[in-house]
Amino acid sequence: MKSGLVALAGRPNVGQSTLVNALCGEKVAIVSDKPQTTRRRISGVWSDGEHQLVLIDLPGFQRPQDAMTERMQKTVDASFEDIDGVVFVVAADEDVGRGDEFVARRVHAGGVPVVIAVNKTDRVKASRIAVQIDRVARLGDFHALHPVSAKTGDGIDALREELVALLPAGPALFPPDVVTDQTLDERVAELLREQALRLTRQELPHAVGVEIVDADERRIHAVIVVETESQKRIVVGSGGSVVKEIGSRARPEIEALLGHSVFLELRVRVRQGWRKDPEQVRRLGI
Repeated sequence: MKSGLVALAGRPNVGQSTLVNALCGEKVAIVSDKPQTTRRRISGVWSDGEHQLVLIDLPGFQRPQDAMTERMQKTVDASFEDIDGVVFVVAADEDVGRGDEFVARRVHAGGVPVVIAVNKTDRVKASRIAVQIDRVARLGDFHALHPVSAKTGDGIDALREELVALLPAGPALFPPDVVTDQTLDERVAELLREQALRLTRQELPHAVGVEIVDADERRIHAVIVVETESQKRIVVGSGGSVVKEIGSRARPEIEALLGHSVFLELRVRVRQGWRKDPEQVRRLGI
Protein backbone atom coordinates (compact mmCIF):
# COMPACT_ATOMS: atom_id res chain seq x y z
CA MET A 1 0.00 0.00 0.00
CA LYS A 2 1.12 3.53 -0.81
CA SER A 3 -0.60 6.50 0.77
CA GLY A 4 0.07 10.14 1.48
CA LEU A 5 -1.01 13.77 1.56
CA VAL A 6 -0.80 16.22 -1.32
CA ALA A 7 -1.83 19.84 -0.79
CA LEU A 8 -3.23 22.06 -3.52
CA ALA A 9 -2.10 25.66 -3.43
CA GLY A 10 -2.87 28.70 -5.52
CA ARG A 11 -4.26 32.18 -5.36
CA PRO A 12 -8.06 32.53 -5.08
CA ASN A 13 -10.27 31.39 -7.96
CA VAL A 14 -7.77 29.29 -9.92
CA GLY A 15 -10.03 26.25 -9.67
CA GLN A 16 -8.48 24.28 -6.82
CA SER A 17 -11.76 22.88 -5.52
CA THR A 18 -12.95 21.85 -8.98
CA LEU A 19 -9.60 20.14 -9.47
CA VAL A 20 -9.89 18.26 -6.17
CA ASN A 21 -13.34 17.04 -7.20
CA ALA A 22 -12.05 15.91 -10.57
CA LEU A 23 -9.09 14.05 -9.06
CA CYS A 24 -11.33 12.36 -6.47
CA GLY A 25 -13.96 11.46 -9.04
CA GLU A 26 -16.66 12.79 -6.73
CA LYS A 27 -17.79 16.18 -5.44
CA VAL A 28 -16.21 16.75 -2.05
CA ALA A 29 -15.77 20.55 -2.22
CA ILE A 30 -18.26 23.22 -3.24
CA VAL A 31 -17.47 25.40 -6.23
CA SER A 32 -18.31 28.97 -7.16
CA ASP A 33 -16.74 31.91 -8.95
CA LYS A 34 -16.92 34.04 -5.78
CA PRO A 35 -13.78 34.82 -3.74
CA GLN A 36 -13.30 32.96 -0.43
CA THR A 37 -15.56 30.08 -1.43
CA THR A 38 -13.11 27.65 0.22
CA ARG A 39 -12.76 28.78 3.84
CA ARG A 40 -11.18 25.80 5.58
CA ARG A 41 -9.04 22.76 4.95
CA ILE A 42 -10.93 19.93 3.25
CA SER A 43 -9.50 16.52 2.45
CA GLY A 44 -10.68 14.61 -0.59
CA VAL A 45 -9.72 10.93 -0.79
CA TRP A 46 -9.06 8.81 -3.89
CA SER A 47 -8.39 5.09 -3.41
CA ASP A 48 -7.90 2.15 -5.77
CA GLY A 49 -7.02 -0.62 -3.31
CA GLU A 50 -3.26 -0.25 -3.73
CA HIS A 51 -2.96 3.52 -3.36
CA GLN A 52 -4.68 6.18 -1.31
CA LEU A 53 -4.19 9.77 -2.41
CA VAL A 54 -5.41 12.36 0.11
CA LEU A 55 -5.85 15.74 -1.57
CA ILE A 56 -5.93 18.76 0.72
CA ASP A 57 -8.06 21.59 -0.62
CA LEU A 58 -7.11 24.89 0.98
CA PRO A 59 -8.31 28.48 0.97
CA GLY A 60 -6.48 30.61 -1.55
CA PHE A 61 -3.43 32.51 -0.30
CA GLN A 62 -4.45 35.97 0.88
CA ARG A 63 -3.57 38.85 3.17
CA PRO A 64 -5.72 38.51 6.33
CA GLN A 65 -8.32 41.26 6.78
CA ASP A 66 -10.32 39.98 9.78
CA ALA A 67 -10.63 37.01 12.15
CA MET A 68 -12.08 34.84 9.39
CA THR A 69 -9.38 35.45 6.80
CA GLU A 70 -6.68 35.30 9.49
CA ARG A 71 -7.87 31.84 10.46
CA MET A 72 -8.06 30.83 6.80
CA GLN A 73 -4.46 31.86 6.15
CA LYS A 74 -3.26 30.10 9.32
CA THR A 75 -4.95 26.97 8.00
CA VAL A 76 -3.05 27.31 4.74
CA ASP A 77 0.30 27.81 6.48
CA ALA A 78 -0.18 24.88 8.85
CA SER A 79 -1.22 22.54 6.05
CA PHE A 80 2.23 22.58 4.47
CA GLU A 81 3.63 20.49 7.30
CA ASP A 82 3.98 16.70 6.92
CA ILE A 83 2.84 16.48 3.32
CA ASP A 84 4.31 14.42 0.49
CA GLY A 85 3.82 16.87 -2.36
CA VAL A 86 2.16 20.06 -3.56
CA VAL A 87 0.05 20.81 -6.59
CA PHE A 88 0.66 24.45 -7.49
CA VAL A 89 -2.46 25.50 -9.42
CA VAL A 90 -2.36 28.34 -11.94
CA ALA A 91 -5.18 29.46 -14.24
CA ALA A 92 -4.44 29.18 -17.96
CA ASP A 93 -6.70 32.11 -18.80
CA GLU A 94 -5.15 34.69 -16.48
CA ASP A 95 -1.72 36.34 -16.56
CA VAL A 96 0.83 35.13 -14.05
CA GLY A 97 1.01 37.88 -11.44
CA ARG A 98 2.30 38.77 -8.02
CA GLY A 99 -0.16 36.47 -6.32
CA ASP A 100 1.13 33.48 -8.28
CA GLU A 101 4.70 34.51 -7.60
CA PHE A 102 4.00 34.71 -3.86
CA VAL A 103 2.43 31.25 -3.81
CA ALA A 104 5.31 29.87 -5.87
CA ARG A 105 7.88 31.10 -3.35
CA ARG A 106 5.92 29.48 -0.54
CA VAL A 107 5.44 26.08 -2.17
CA HIS A 108 8.96 25.82 -3.56
CA ALA A 109 10.39 26.50 -0.09
CA GLY A 110 8.59 23.51 1.40
CA GLY A 111 11.14 20.85 0.52
CA VAL A 112 8.61 18.50 -1.15
CA PRO A 113 8.01 17.84 -4.86
CA VAL A 114 5.99 20.54 -6.59
CA VAL A 115 3.71 19.52 -9.44
CA ILE A 116 2.34 22.44 -11.44
CA ALA A 117 -1.20 22.20 -12.77
CA VAL A 118 -2.09 24.78 -15.42
CA ASN A 119 -5.86 24.61 -15.03
CA LYS A 120 -8.79 25.87 -17.15
CA THR A 121 -7.16 24.90 -20.44
CA ASP A 122 -10.65 24.53 -21.92
CA ARG A 123 -10.96 28.32 -21.87
CA VAL A 124 -7.95 29.16 -24.05
CA LYS A 125 -6.22 28.22 -27.30
CA ALA A 126 -3.23 25.88 -27.42
CA SER A 127 -0.88 28.79 -28.12
CA ARG A 128 -1.96 30.49 -24.90
CA ILE A 129 -1.41 27.27 -22.92
CA ALA A 130 2.15 27.07 -24.25
CA VAL A 131 2.84 30.66 -23.20
CA GLN A 132 1.42 30.06 -19.73
CA ILE A 133 3.46 26.90 -19.27
CA ASP A 134 6.63 28.81 -20.14
CA ARG A 135 5.82 31.59 -17.67
CA VAL A 136 4.90 29.28 -14.81
CA ALA A 137 7.96 27.10 -15.34
CA ARG A 138 10.15 30.11 -14.55
CA LEU A 139 8.69 30.52 -11.05
CA GLY A 140 10.89 27.80 -9.51
CA ASP A 141 12.12 24.24 -9.74
CA PHE A 142 9.29 21.79 -10.21
CA HIS A 143 8.88 18.02 -10.35
CA ALA A 144 6.39 17.95 -13.22
CA LEU A 145 3.97 20.21 -15.07
CA HIS A 146 0.51 19.24 -16.36
CA PRO A 147 -1.95 21.29 -18.40
CA VAL A 148 -5.43 20.22 -17.27
CA SER A 149 -9.08 21.12 -17.37
CA ALA A 150 -10.82 20.20 -14.15
CA LYS A 151 -14.10 21.08 -15.84
CA THR A 152 -13.80 18.71 -18.84
CA GLY A 153 -11.44 16.14 -17.29
CA ASP A 154 -8.66 16.64 -19.83
CA GLY A 155 -5.31 15.71 -18.32
CA ILE A 156 -6.78 14.63 -14.96
CA ASP A 157 -5.80 10.95 -15.19
CA ALA A 158 -2.21 11.82 -16.05
CA LEU A 159 -2.00 14.32 -13.19
CA ARG A 160 -3.42 11.77 -10.74
CA GLU A 161 -0.88 9.16 -11.86
CA GLU A 162 1.89 11.71 -11.29
CA LEU A 163 0.69 12.37 -7.75
CA VAL A 164 0.22 8.71 -6.90
CA ALA A 165 3.84 8.11 -7.91
CA LEU A 166 4.92 10.56 -5.19
CA LEU A 167 3.27 8.60 -2.38
CA PRO A 168 5.42 6.71 0.12
CA ALA A 169 4.72 3.18 1.29
CA GLY A 170 2.35 3.13 4.22
CA PRO A 171 -1.09 2.14 5.46
CA ALA A 172 -4.31 3.77 4.29
CA LEU A 173 -5.12 6.99 6.11
CA PHE A 174 -8.89 6.58 5.67
CA PRO A 175 -11.22 3.59 5.30
CA PRO A 176 -11.63 2.57 1.63
CA ASP A 177 -15.20 3.87 1.35
CA VAL A 178 -14.43 7.36 2.71
CA VAL A 179 -14.14 10.21 0.18
CA THR A 180 -13.67 13.17 2.53
CA ASP A 181 -12.88 14.03 6.13
CA GLN A 182 -15.97 16.26 6.41
CA THR A 183 -18.94 15.28 8.53
CA LEU A 184 -22.37 15.00 6.93
CA ASP A 185 -23.47 18.21 8.66
CA GLU A 186 -20.45 20.04 7.27
CA ARG A 187 -21.13 18.80 3.75
CA VAL A 188 -24.81 19.76 3.95
CA ALA A 189 -23.92 23.23 5.25
CA GLU A 190 -21.47 23.71 2.40
CA LEU A 191 -24.02 22.65 -0.24
CA LEU A 192 -26.42 25.24 1.13
CA ARG A 193 -23.73 27.92 1.17
CA GLU A 194 -22.81 27.04 -2.40
CA GLN A 195 -26.32 27.89 -3.58
CA ALA A 196 -26.42 31.03 -1.45
CA LEU A 197 -23.24 32.17 -3.20
CA ARG A 198 -24.75 31.54 -6.61
CA LEU A 199 -27.96 33.42 -5.88
CA THR A 200 -26.60 36.54 -4.17
CA ARG A 201 -24.73 39.57 -5.40
CA GLN A 202 -20.97 39.87 -5.63
CA GLU A 203 -20.49 41.92 -2.44
CA LEU A 204 -22.54 39.60 -0.22
CA PRO A 205 -20.87 36.13 -0.30
CA HIS A 206 -18.03 37.10 2.06
CA ALA A 207 -20.59 37.69 4.81
CA VAL A 208 -22.63 34.49 4.33
CA GLY A 209 -22.20 31.44 6.55
CA VAL A 210 -24.35 28.37 7.20
CA GLU A 211 -24.88 26.54 10.48
CA ILE A 212 -26.75 23.25 10.91
CA VAL A 213 -28.85 23.75 14.04
CA ASP A 214 -30.53 20.37 14.16
CA ALA A 215 -30.81 17.35 11.89
CA ASP A 216 -32.36 13.91 11.94
CA GLU A 217 -32.97 11.32 9.26
CA ARG A 218 -35.74 13.25 7.49
CA ARG A 219 -35.39 16.89 8.57
CA ILE A 220 -32.61 19.46 8.56
CA HIS A 221 -32.88 22.82 10.29
CA ALA A 222 -30.19 25.22 9.04
CA VAL A 223 -29.47 28.90 9.61
CA ILE A 224 -27.97 31.11 6.94
CA VAL A 225 -25.94 33.75 8.74
CA VAL A 226 -25.30 37.30 7.48
CA GLU A 227 -23.88 40.43 9.09
CA THR A 228 -26.52 43.13 8.46
CA GLU A 229 -30.27 43.55 8.07
CA SER A 230 -29.81 44.71 4.48
CA GLN A 231 -27.94 41.49 3.69
CA LYS A 232 -30.73 39.51 5.34
CA ARG A 233 -33.30 41.16 3.06
CA ILE A 234 -31.23 40.14 0.02
CA VAL A 235 -30.90 36.51 1.13
CA VAL A 236 -34.56 36.22 2.14
CA GLY A 237 -35.80 37.90 -1.04
CA SER A 238 -39.26 39.16 -1.83
CA GLY A 239 -41.73 36.94 -0.02
CA GLY A 240 -38.93 34.55 0.88
CA SER A 241 -38.20 33.81 -2.79
CA VAL A 242 -34.41 33.71 -2.57
CA VAL A 243 -34.09 31.56 0.54
CA LYS A 244 -36.69 29.17 -0.91
CA GLU A 245 -34.66 28.92 -4.12
CA ILE A 246 -31.50 28.22 -2.12
CA GLY A 247 -33.25 25.26 -0.53
CA SER A 248 -34.74 24.05 -3.81
CA ARG A 249 -31.39 24.08 -5.58
CA ALA A 250 -29.48 22.47 -2.72
CA ARG A 251 -32.01 19.75 -1.91
CA PRO A 252 -31.23 17.36 -4.82
CA GLU A 253 -27.53 17.21 -3.94
CA ILE A 254 -28.26 16.92 -0.23
CA GLU A 255 -30.69 14.07 -0.85
CA ALA A 256 -28.20 12.32 -3.13
CA LEU A 257 -25.59 12.66 -0.39
CA LEU A 258 -27.89 11.31 2.33
CA GLY A 259 -29.51 8.67 0.16
CA HIS A 260 -33.10 9.67 0.96
CA SER A 261 -35.54 12.57 0.77
CA VAL A 262 -35.30 15.32 3.37
CA PHE A 263 -37.25 18.36 4.54
CA LEU A 264 -35.17 21.54 4.71
CA GLU A 265 -36.08 24.23 7.22
CA LEU A 266 -34.02 27.35 6.44
CA ARG A 267 -33.84 30.55 8.46
CA VAL A 268 -31.79 33.70 7.85
CA ARG A 269 -30.28 35.45 10.88
CA VAL A 270 -28.11 38.49 11.45
CA ARG A 271 -24.94 38.18 13.52
CA GLN A 272 -23.33 41.56 13.25
CA GLY A 273 -19.63 41.48 12.44
CA TRP A 274 -19.34 37.70 12.79
CA ARG A 275 -16.27 37.58 10.55
CA LYS A 276 -14.38 39.67 13.12
CA ASP A 277 -15.33 37.41 16.05
CA PRO A 278 -13.03 34.36 16.44
CA GLU A 279 -15.71 32.43 18.34
CA GLN A 280 -18.34 33.04 15.66
CA VAL A 281 -15.82 32.08 12.98
CA ARG A 282 -15.12 28.82 14.80
CA ARG A 283 -18.83 28.18 15.32
CA LEU A 284 -19.38 28.40 11.57
CA GLY A 285 -16.77 25.73 10.96
CA ILE A 286 -13.95 27.92 9.68
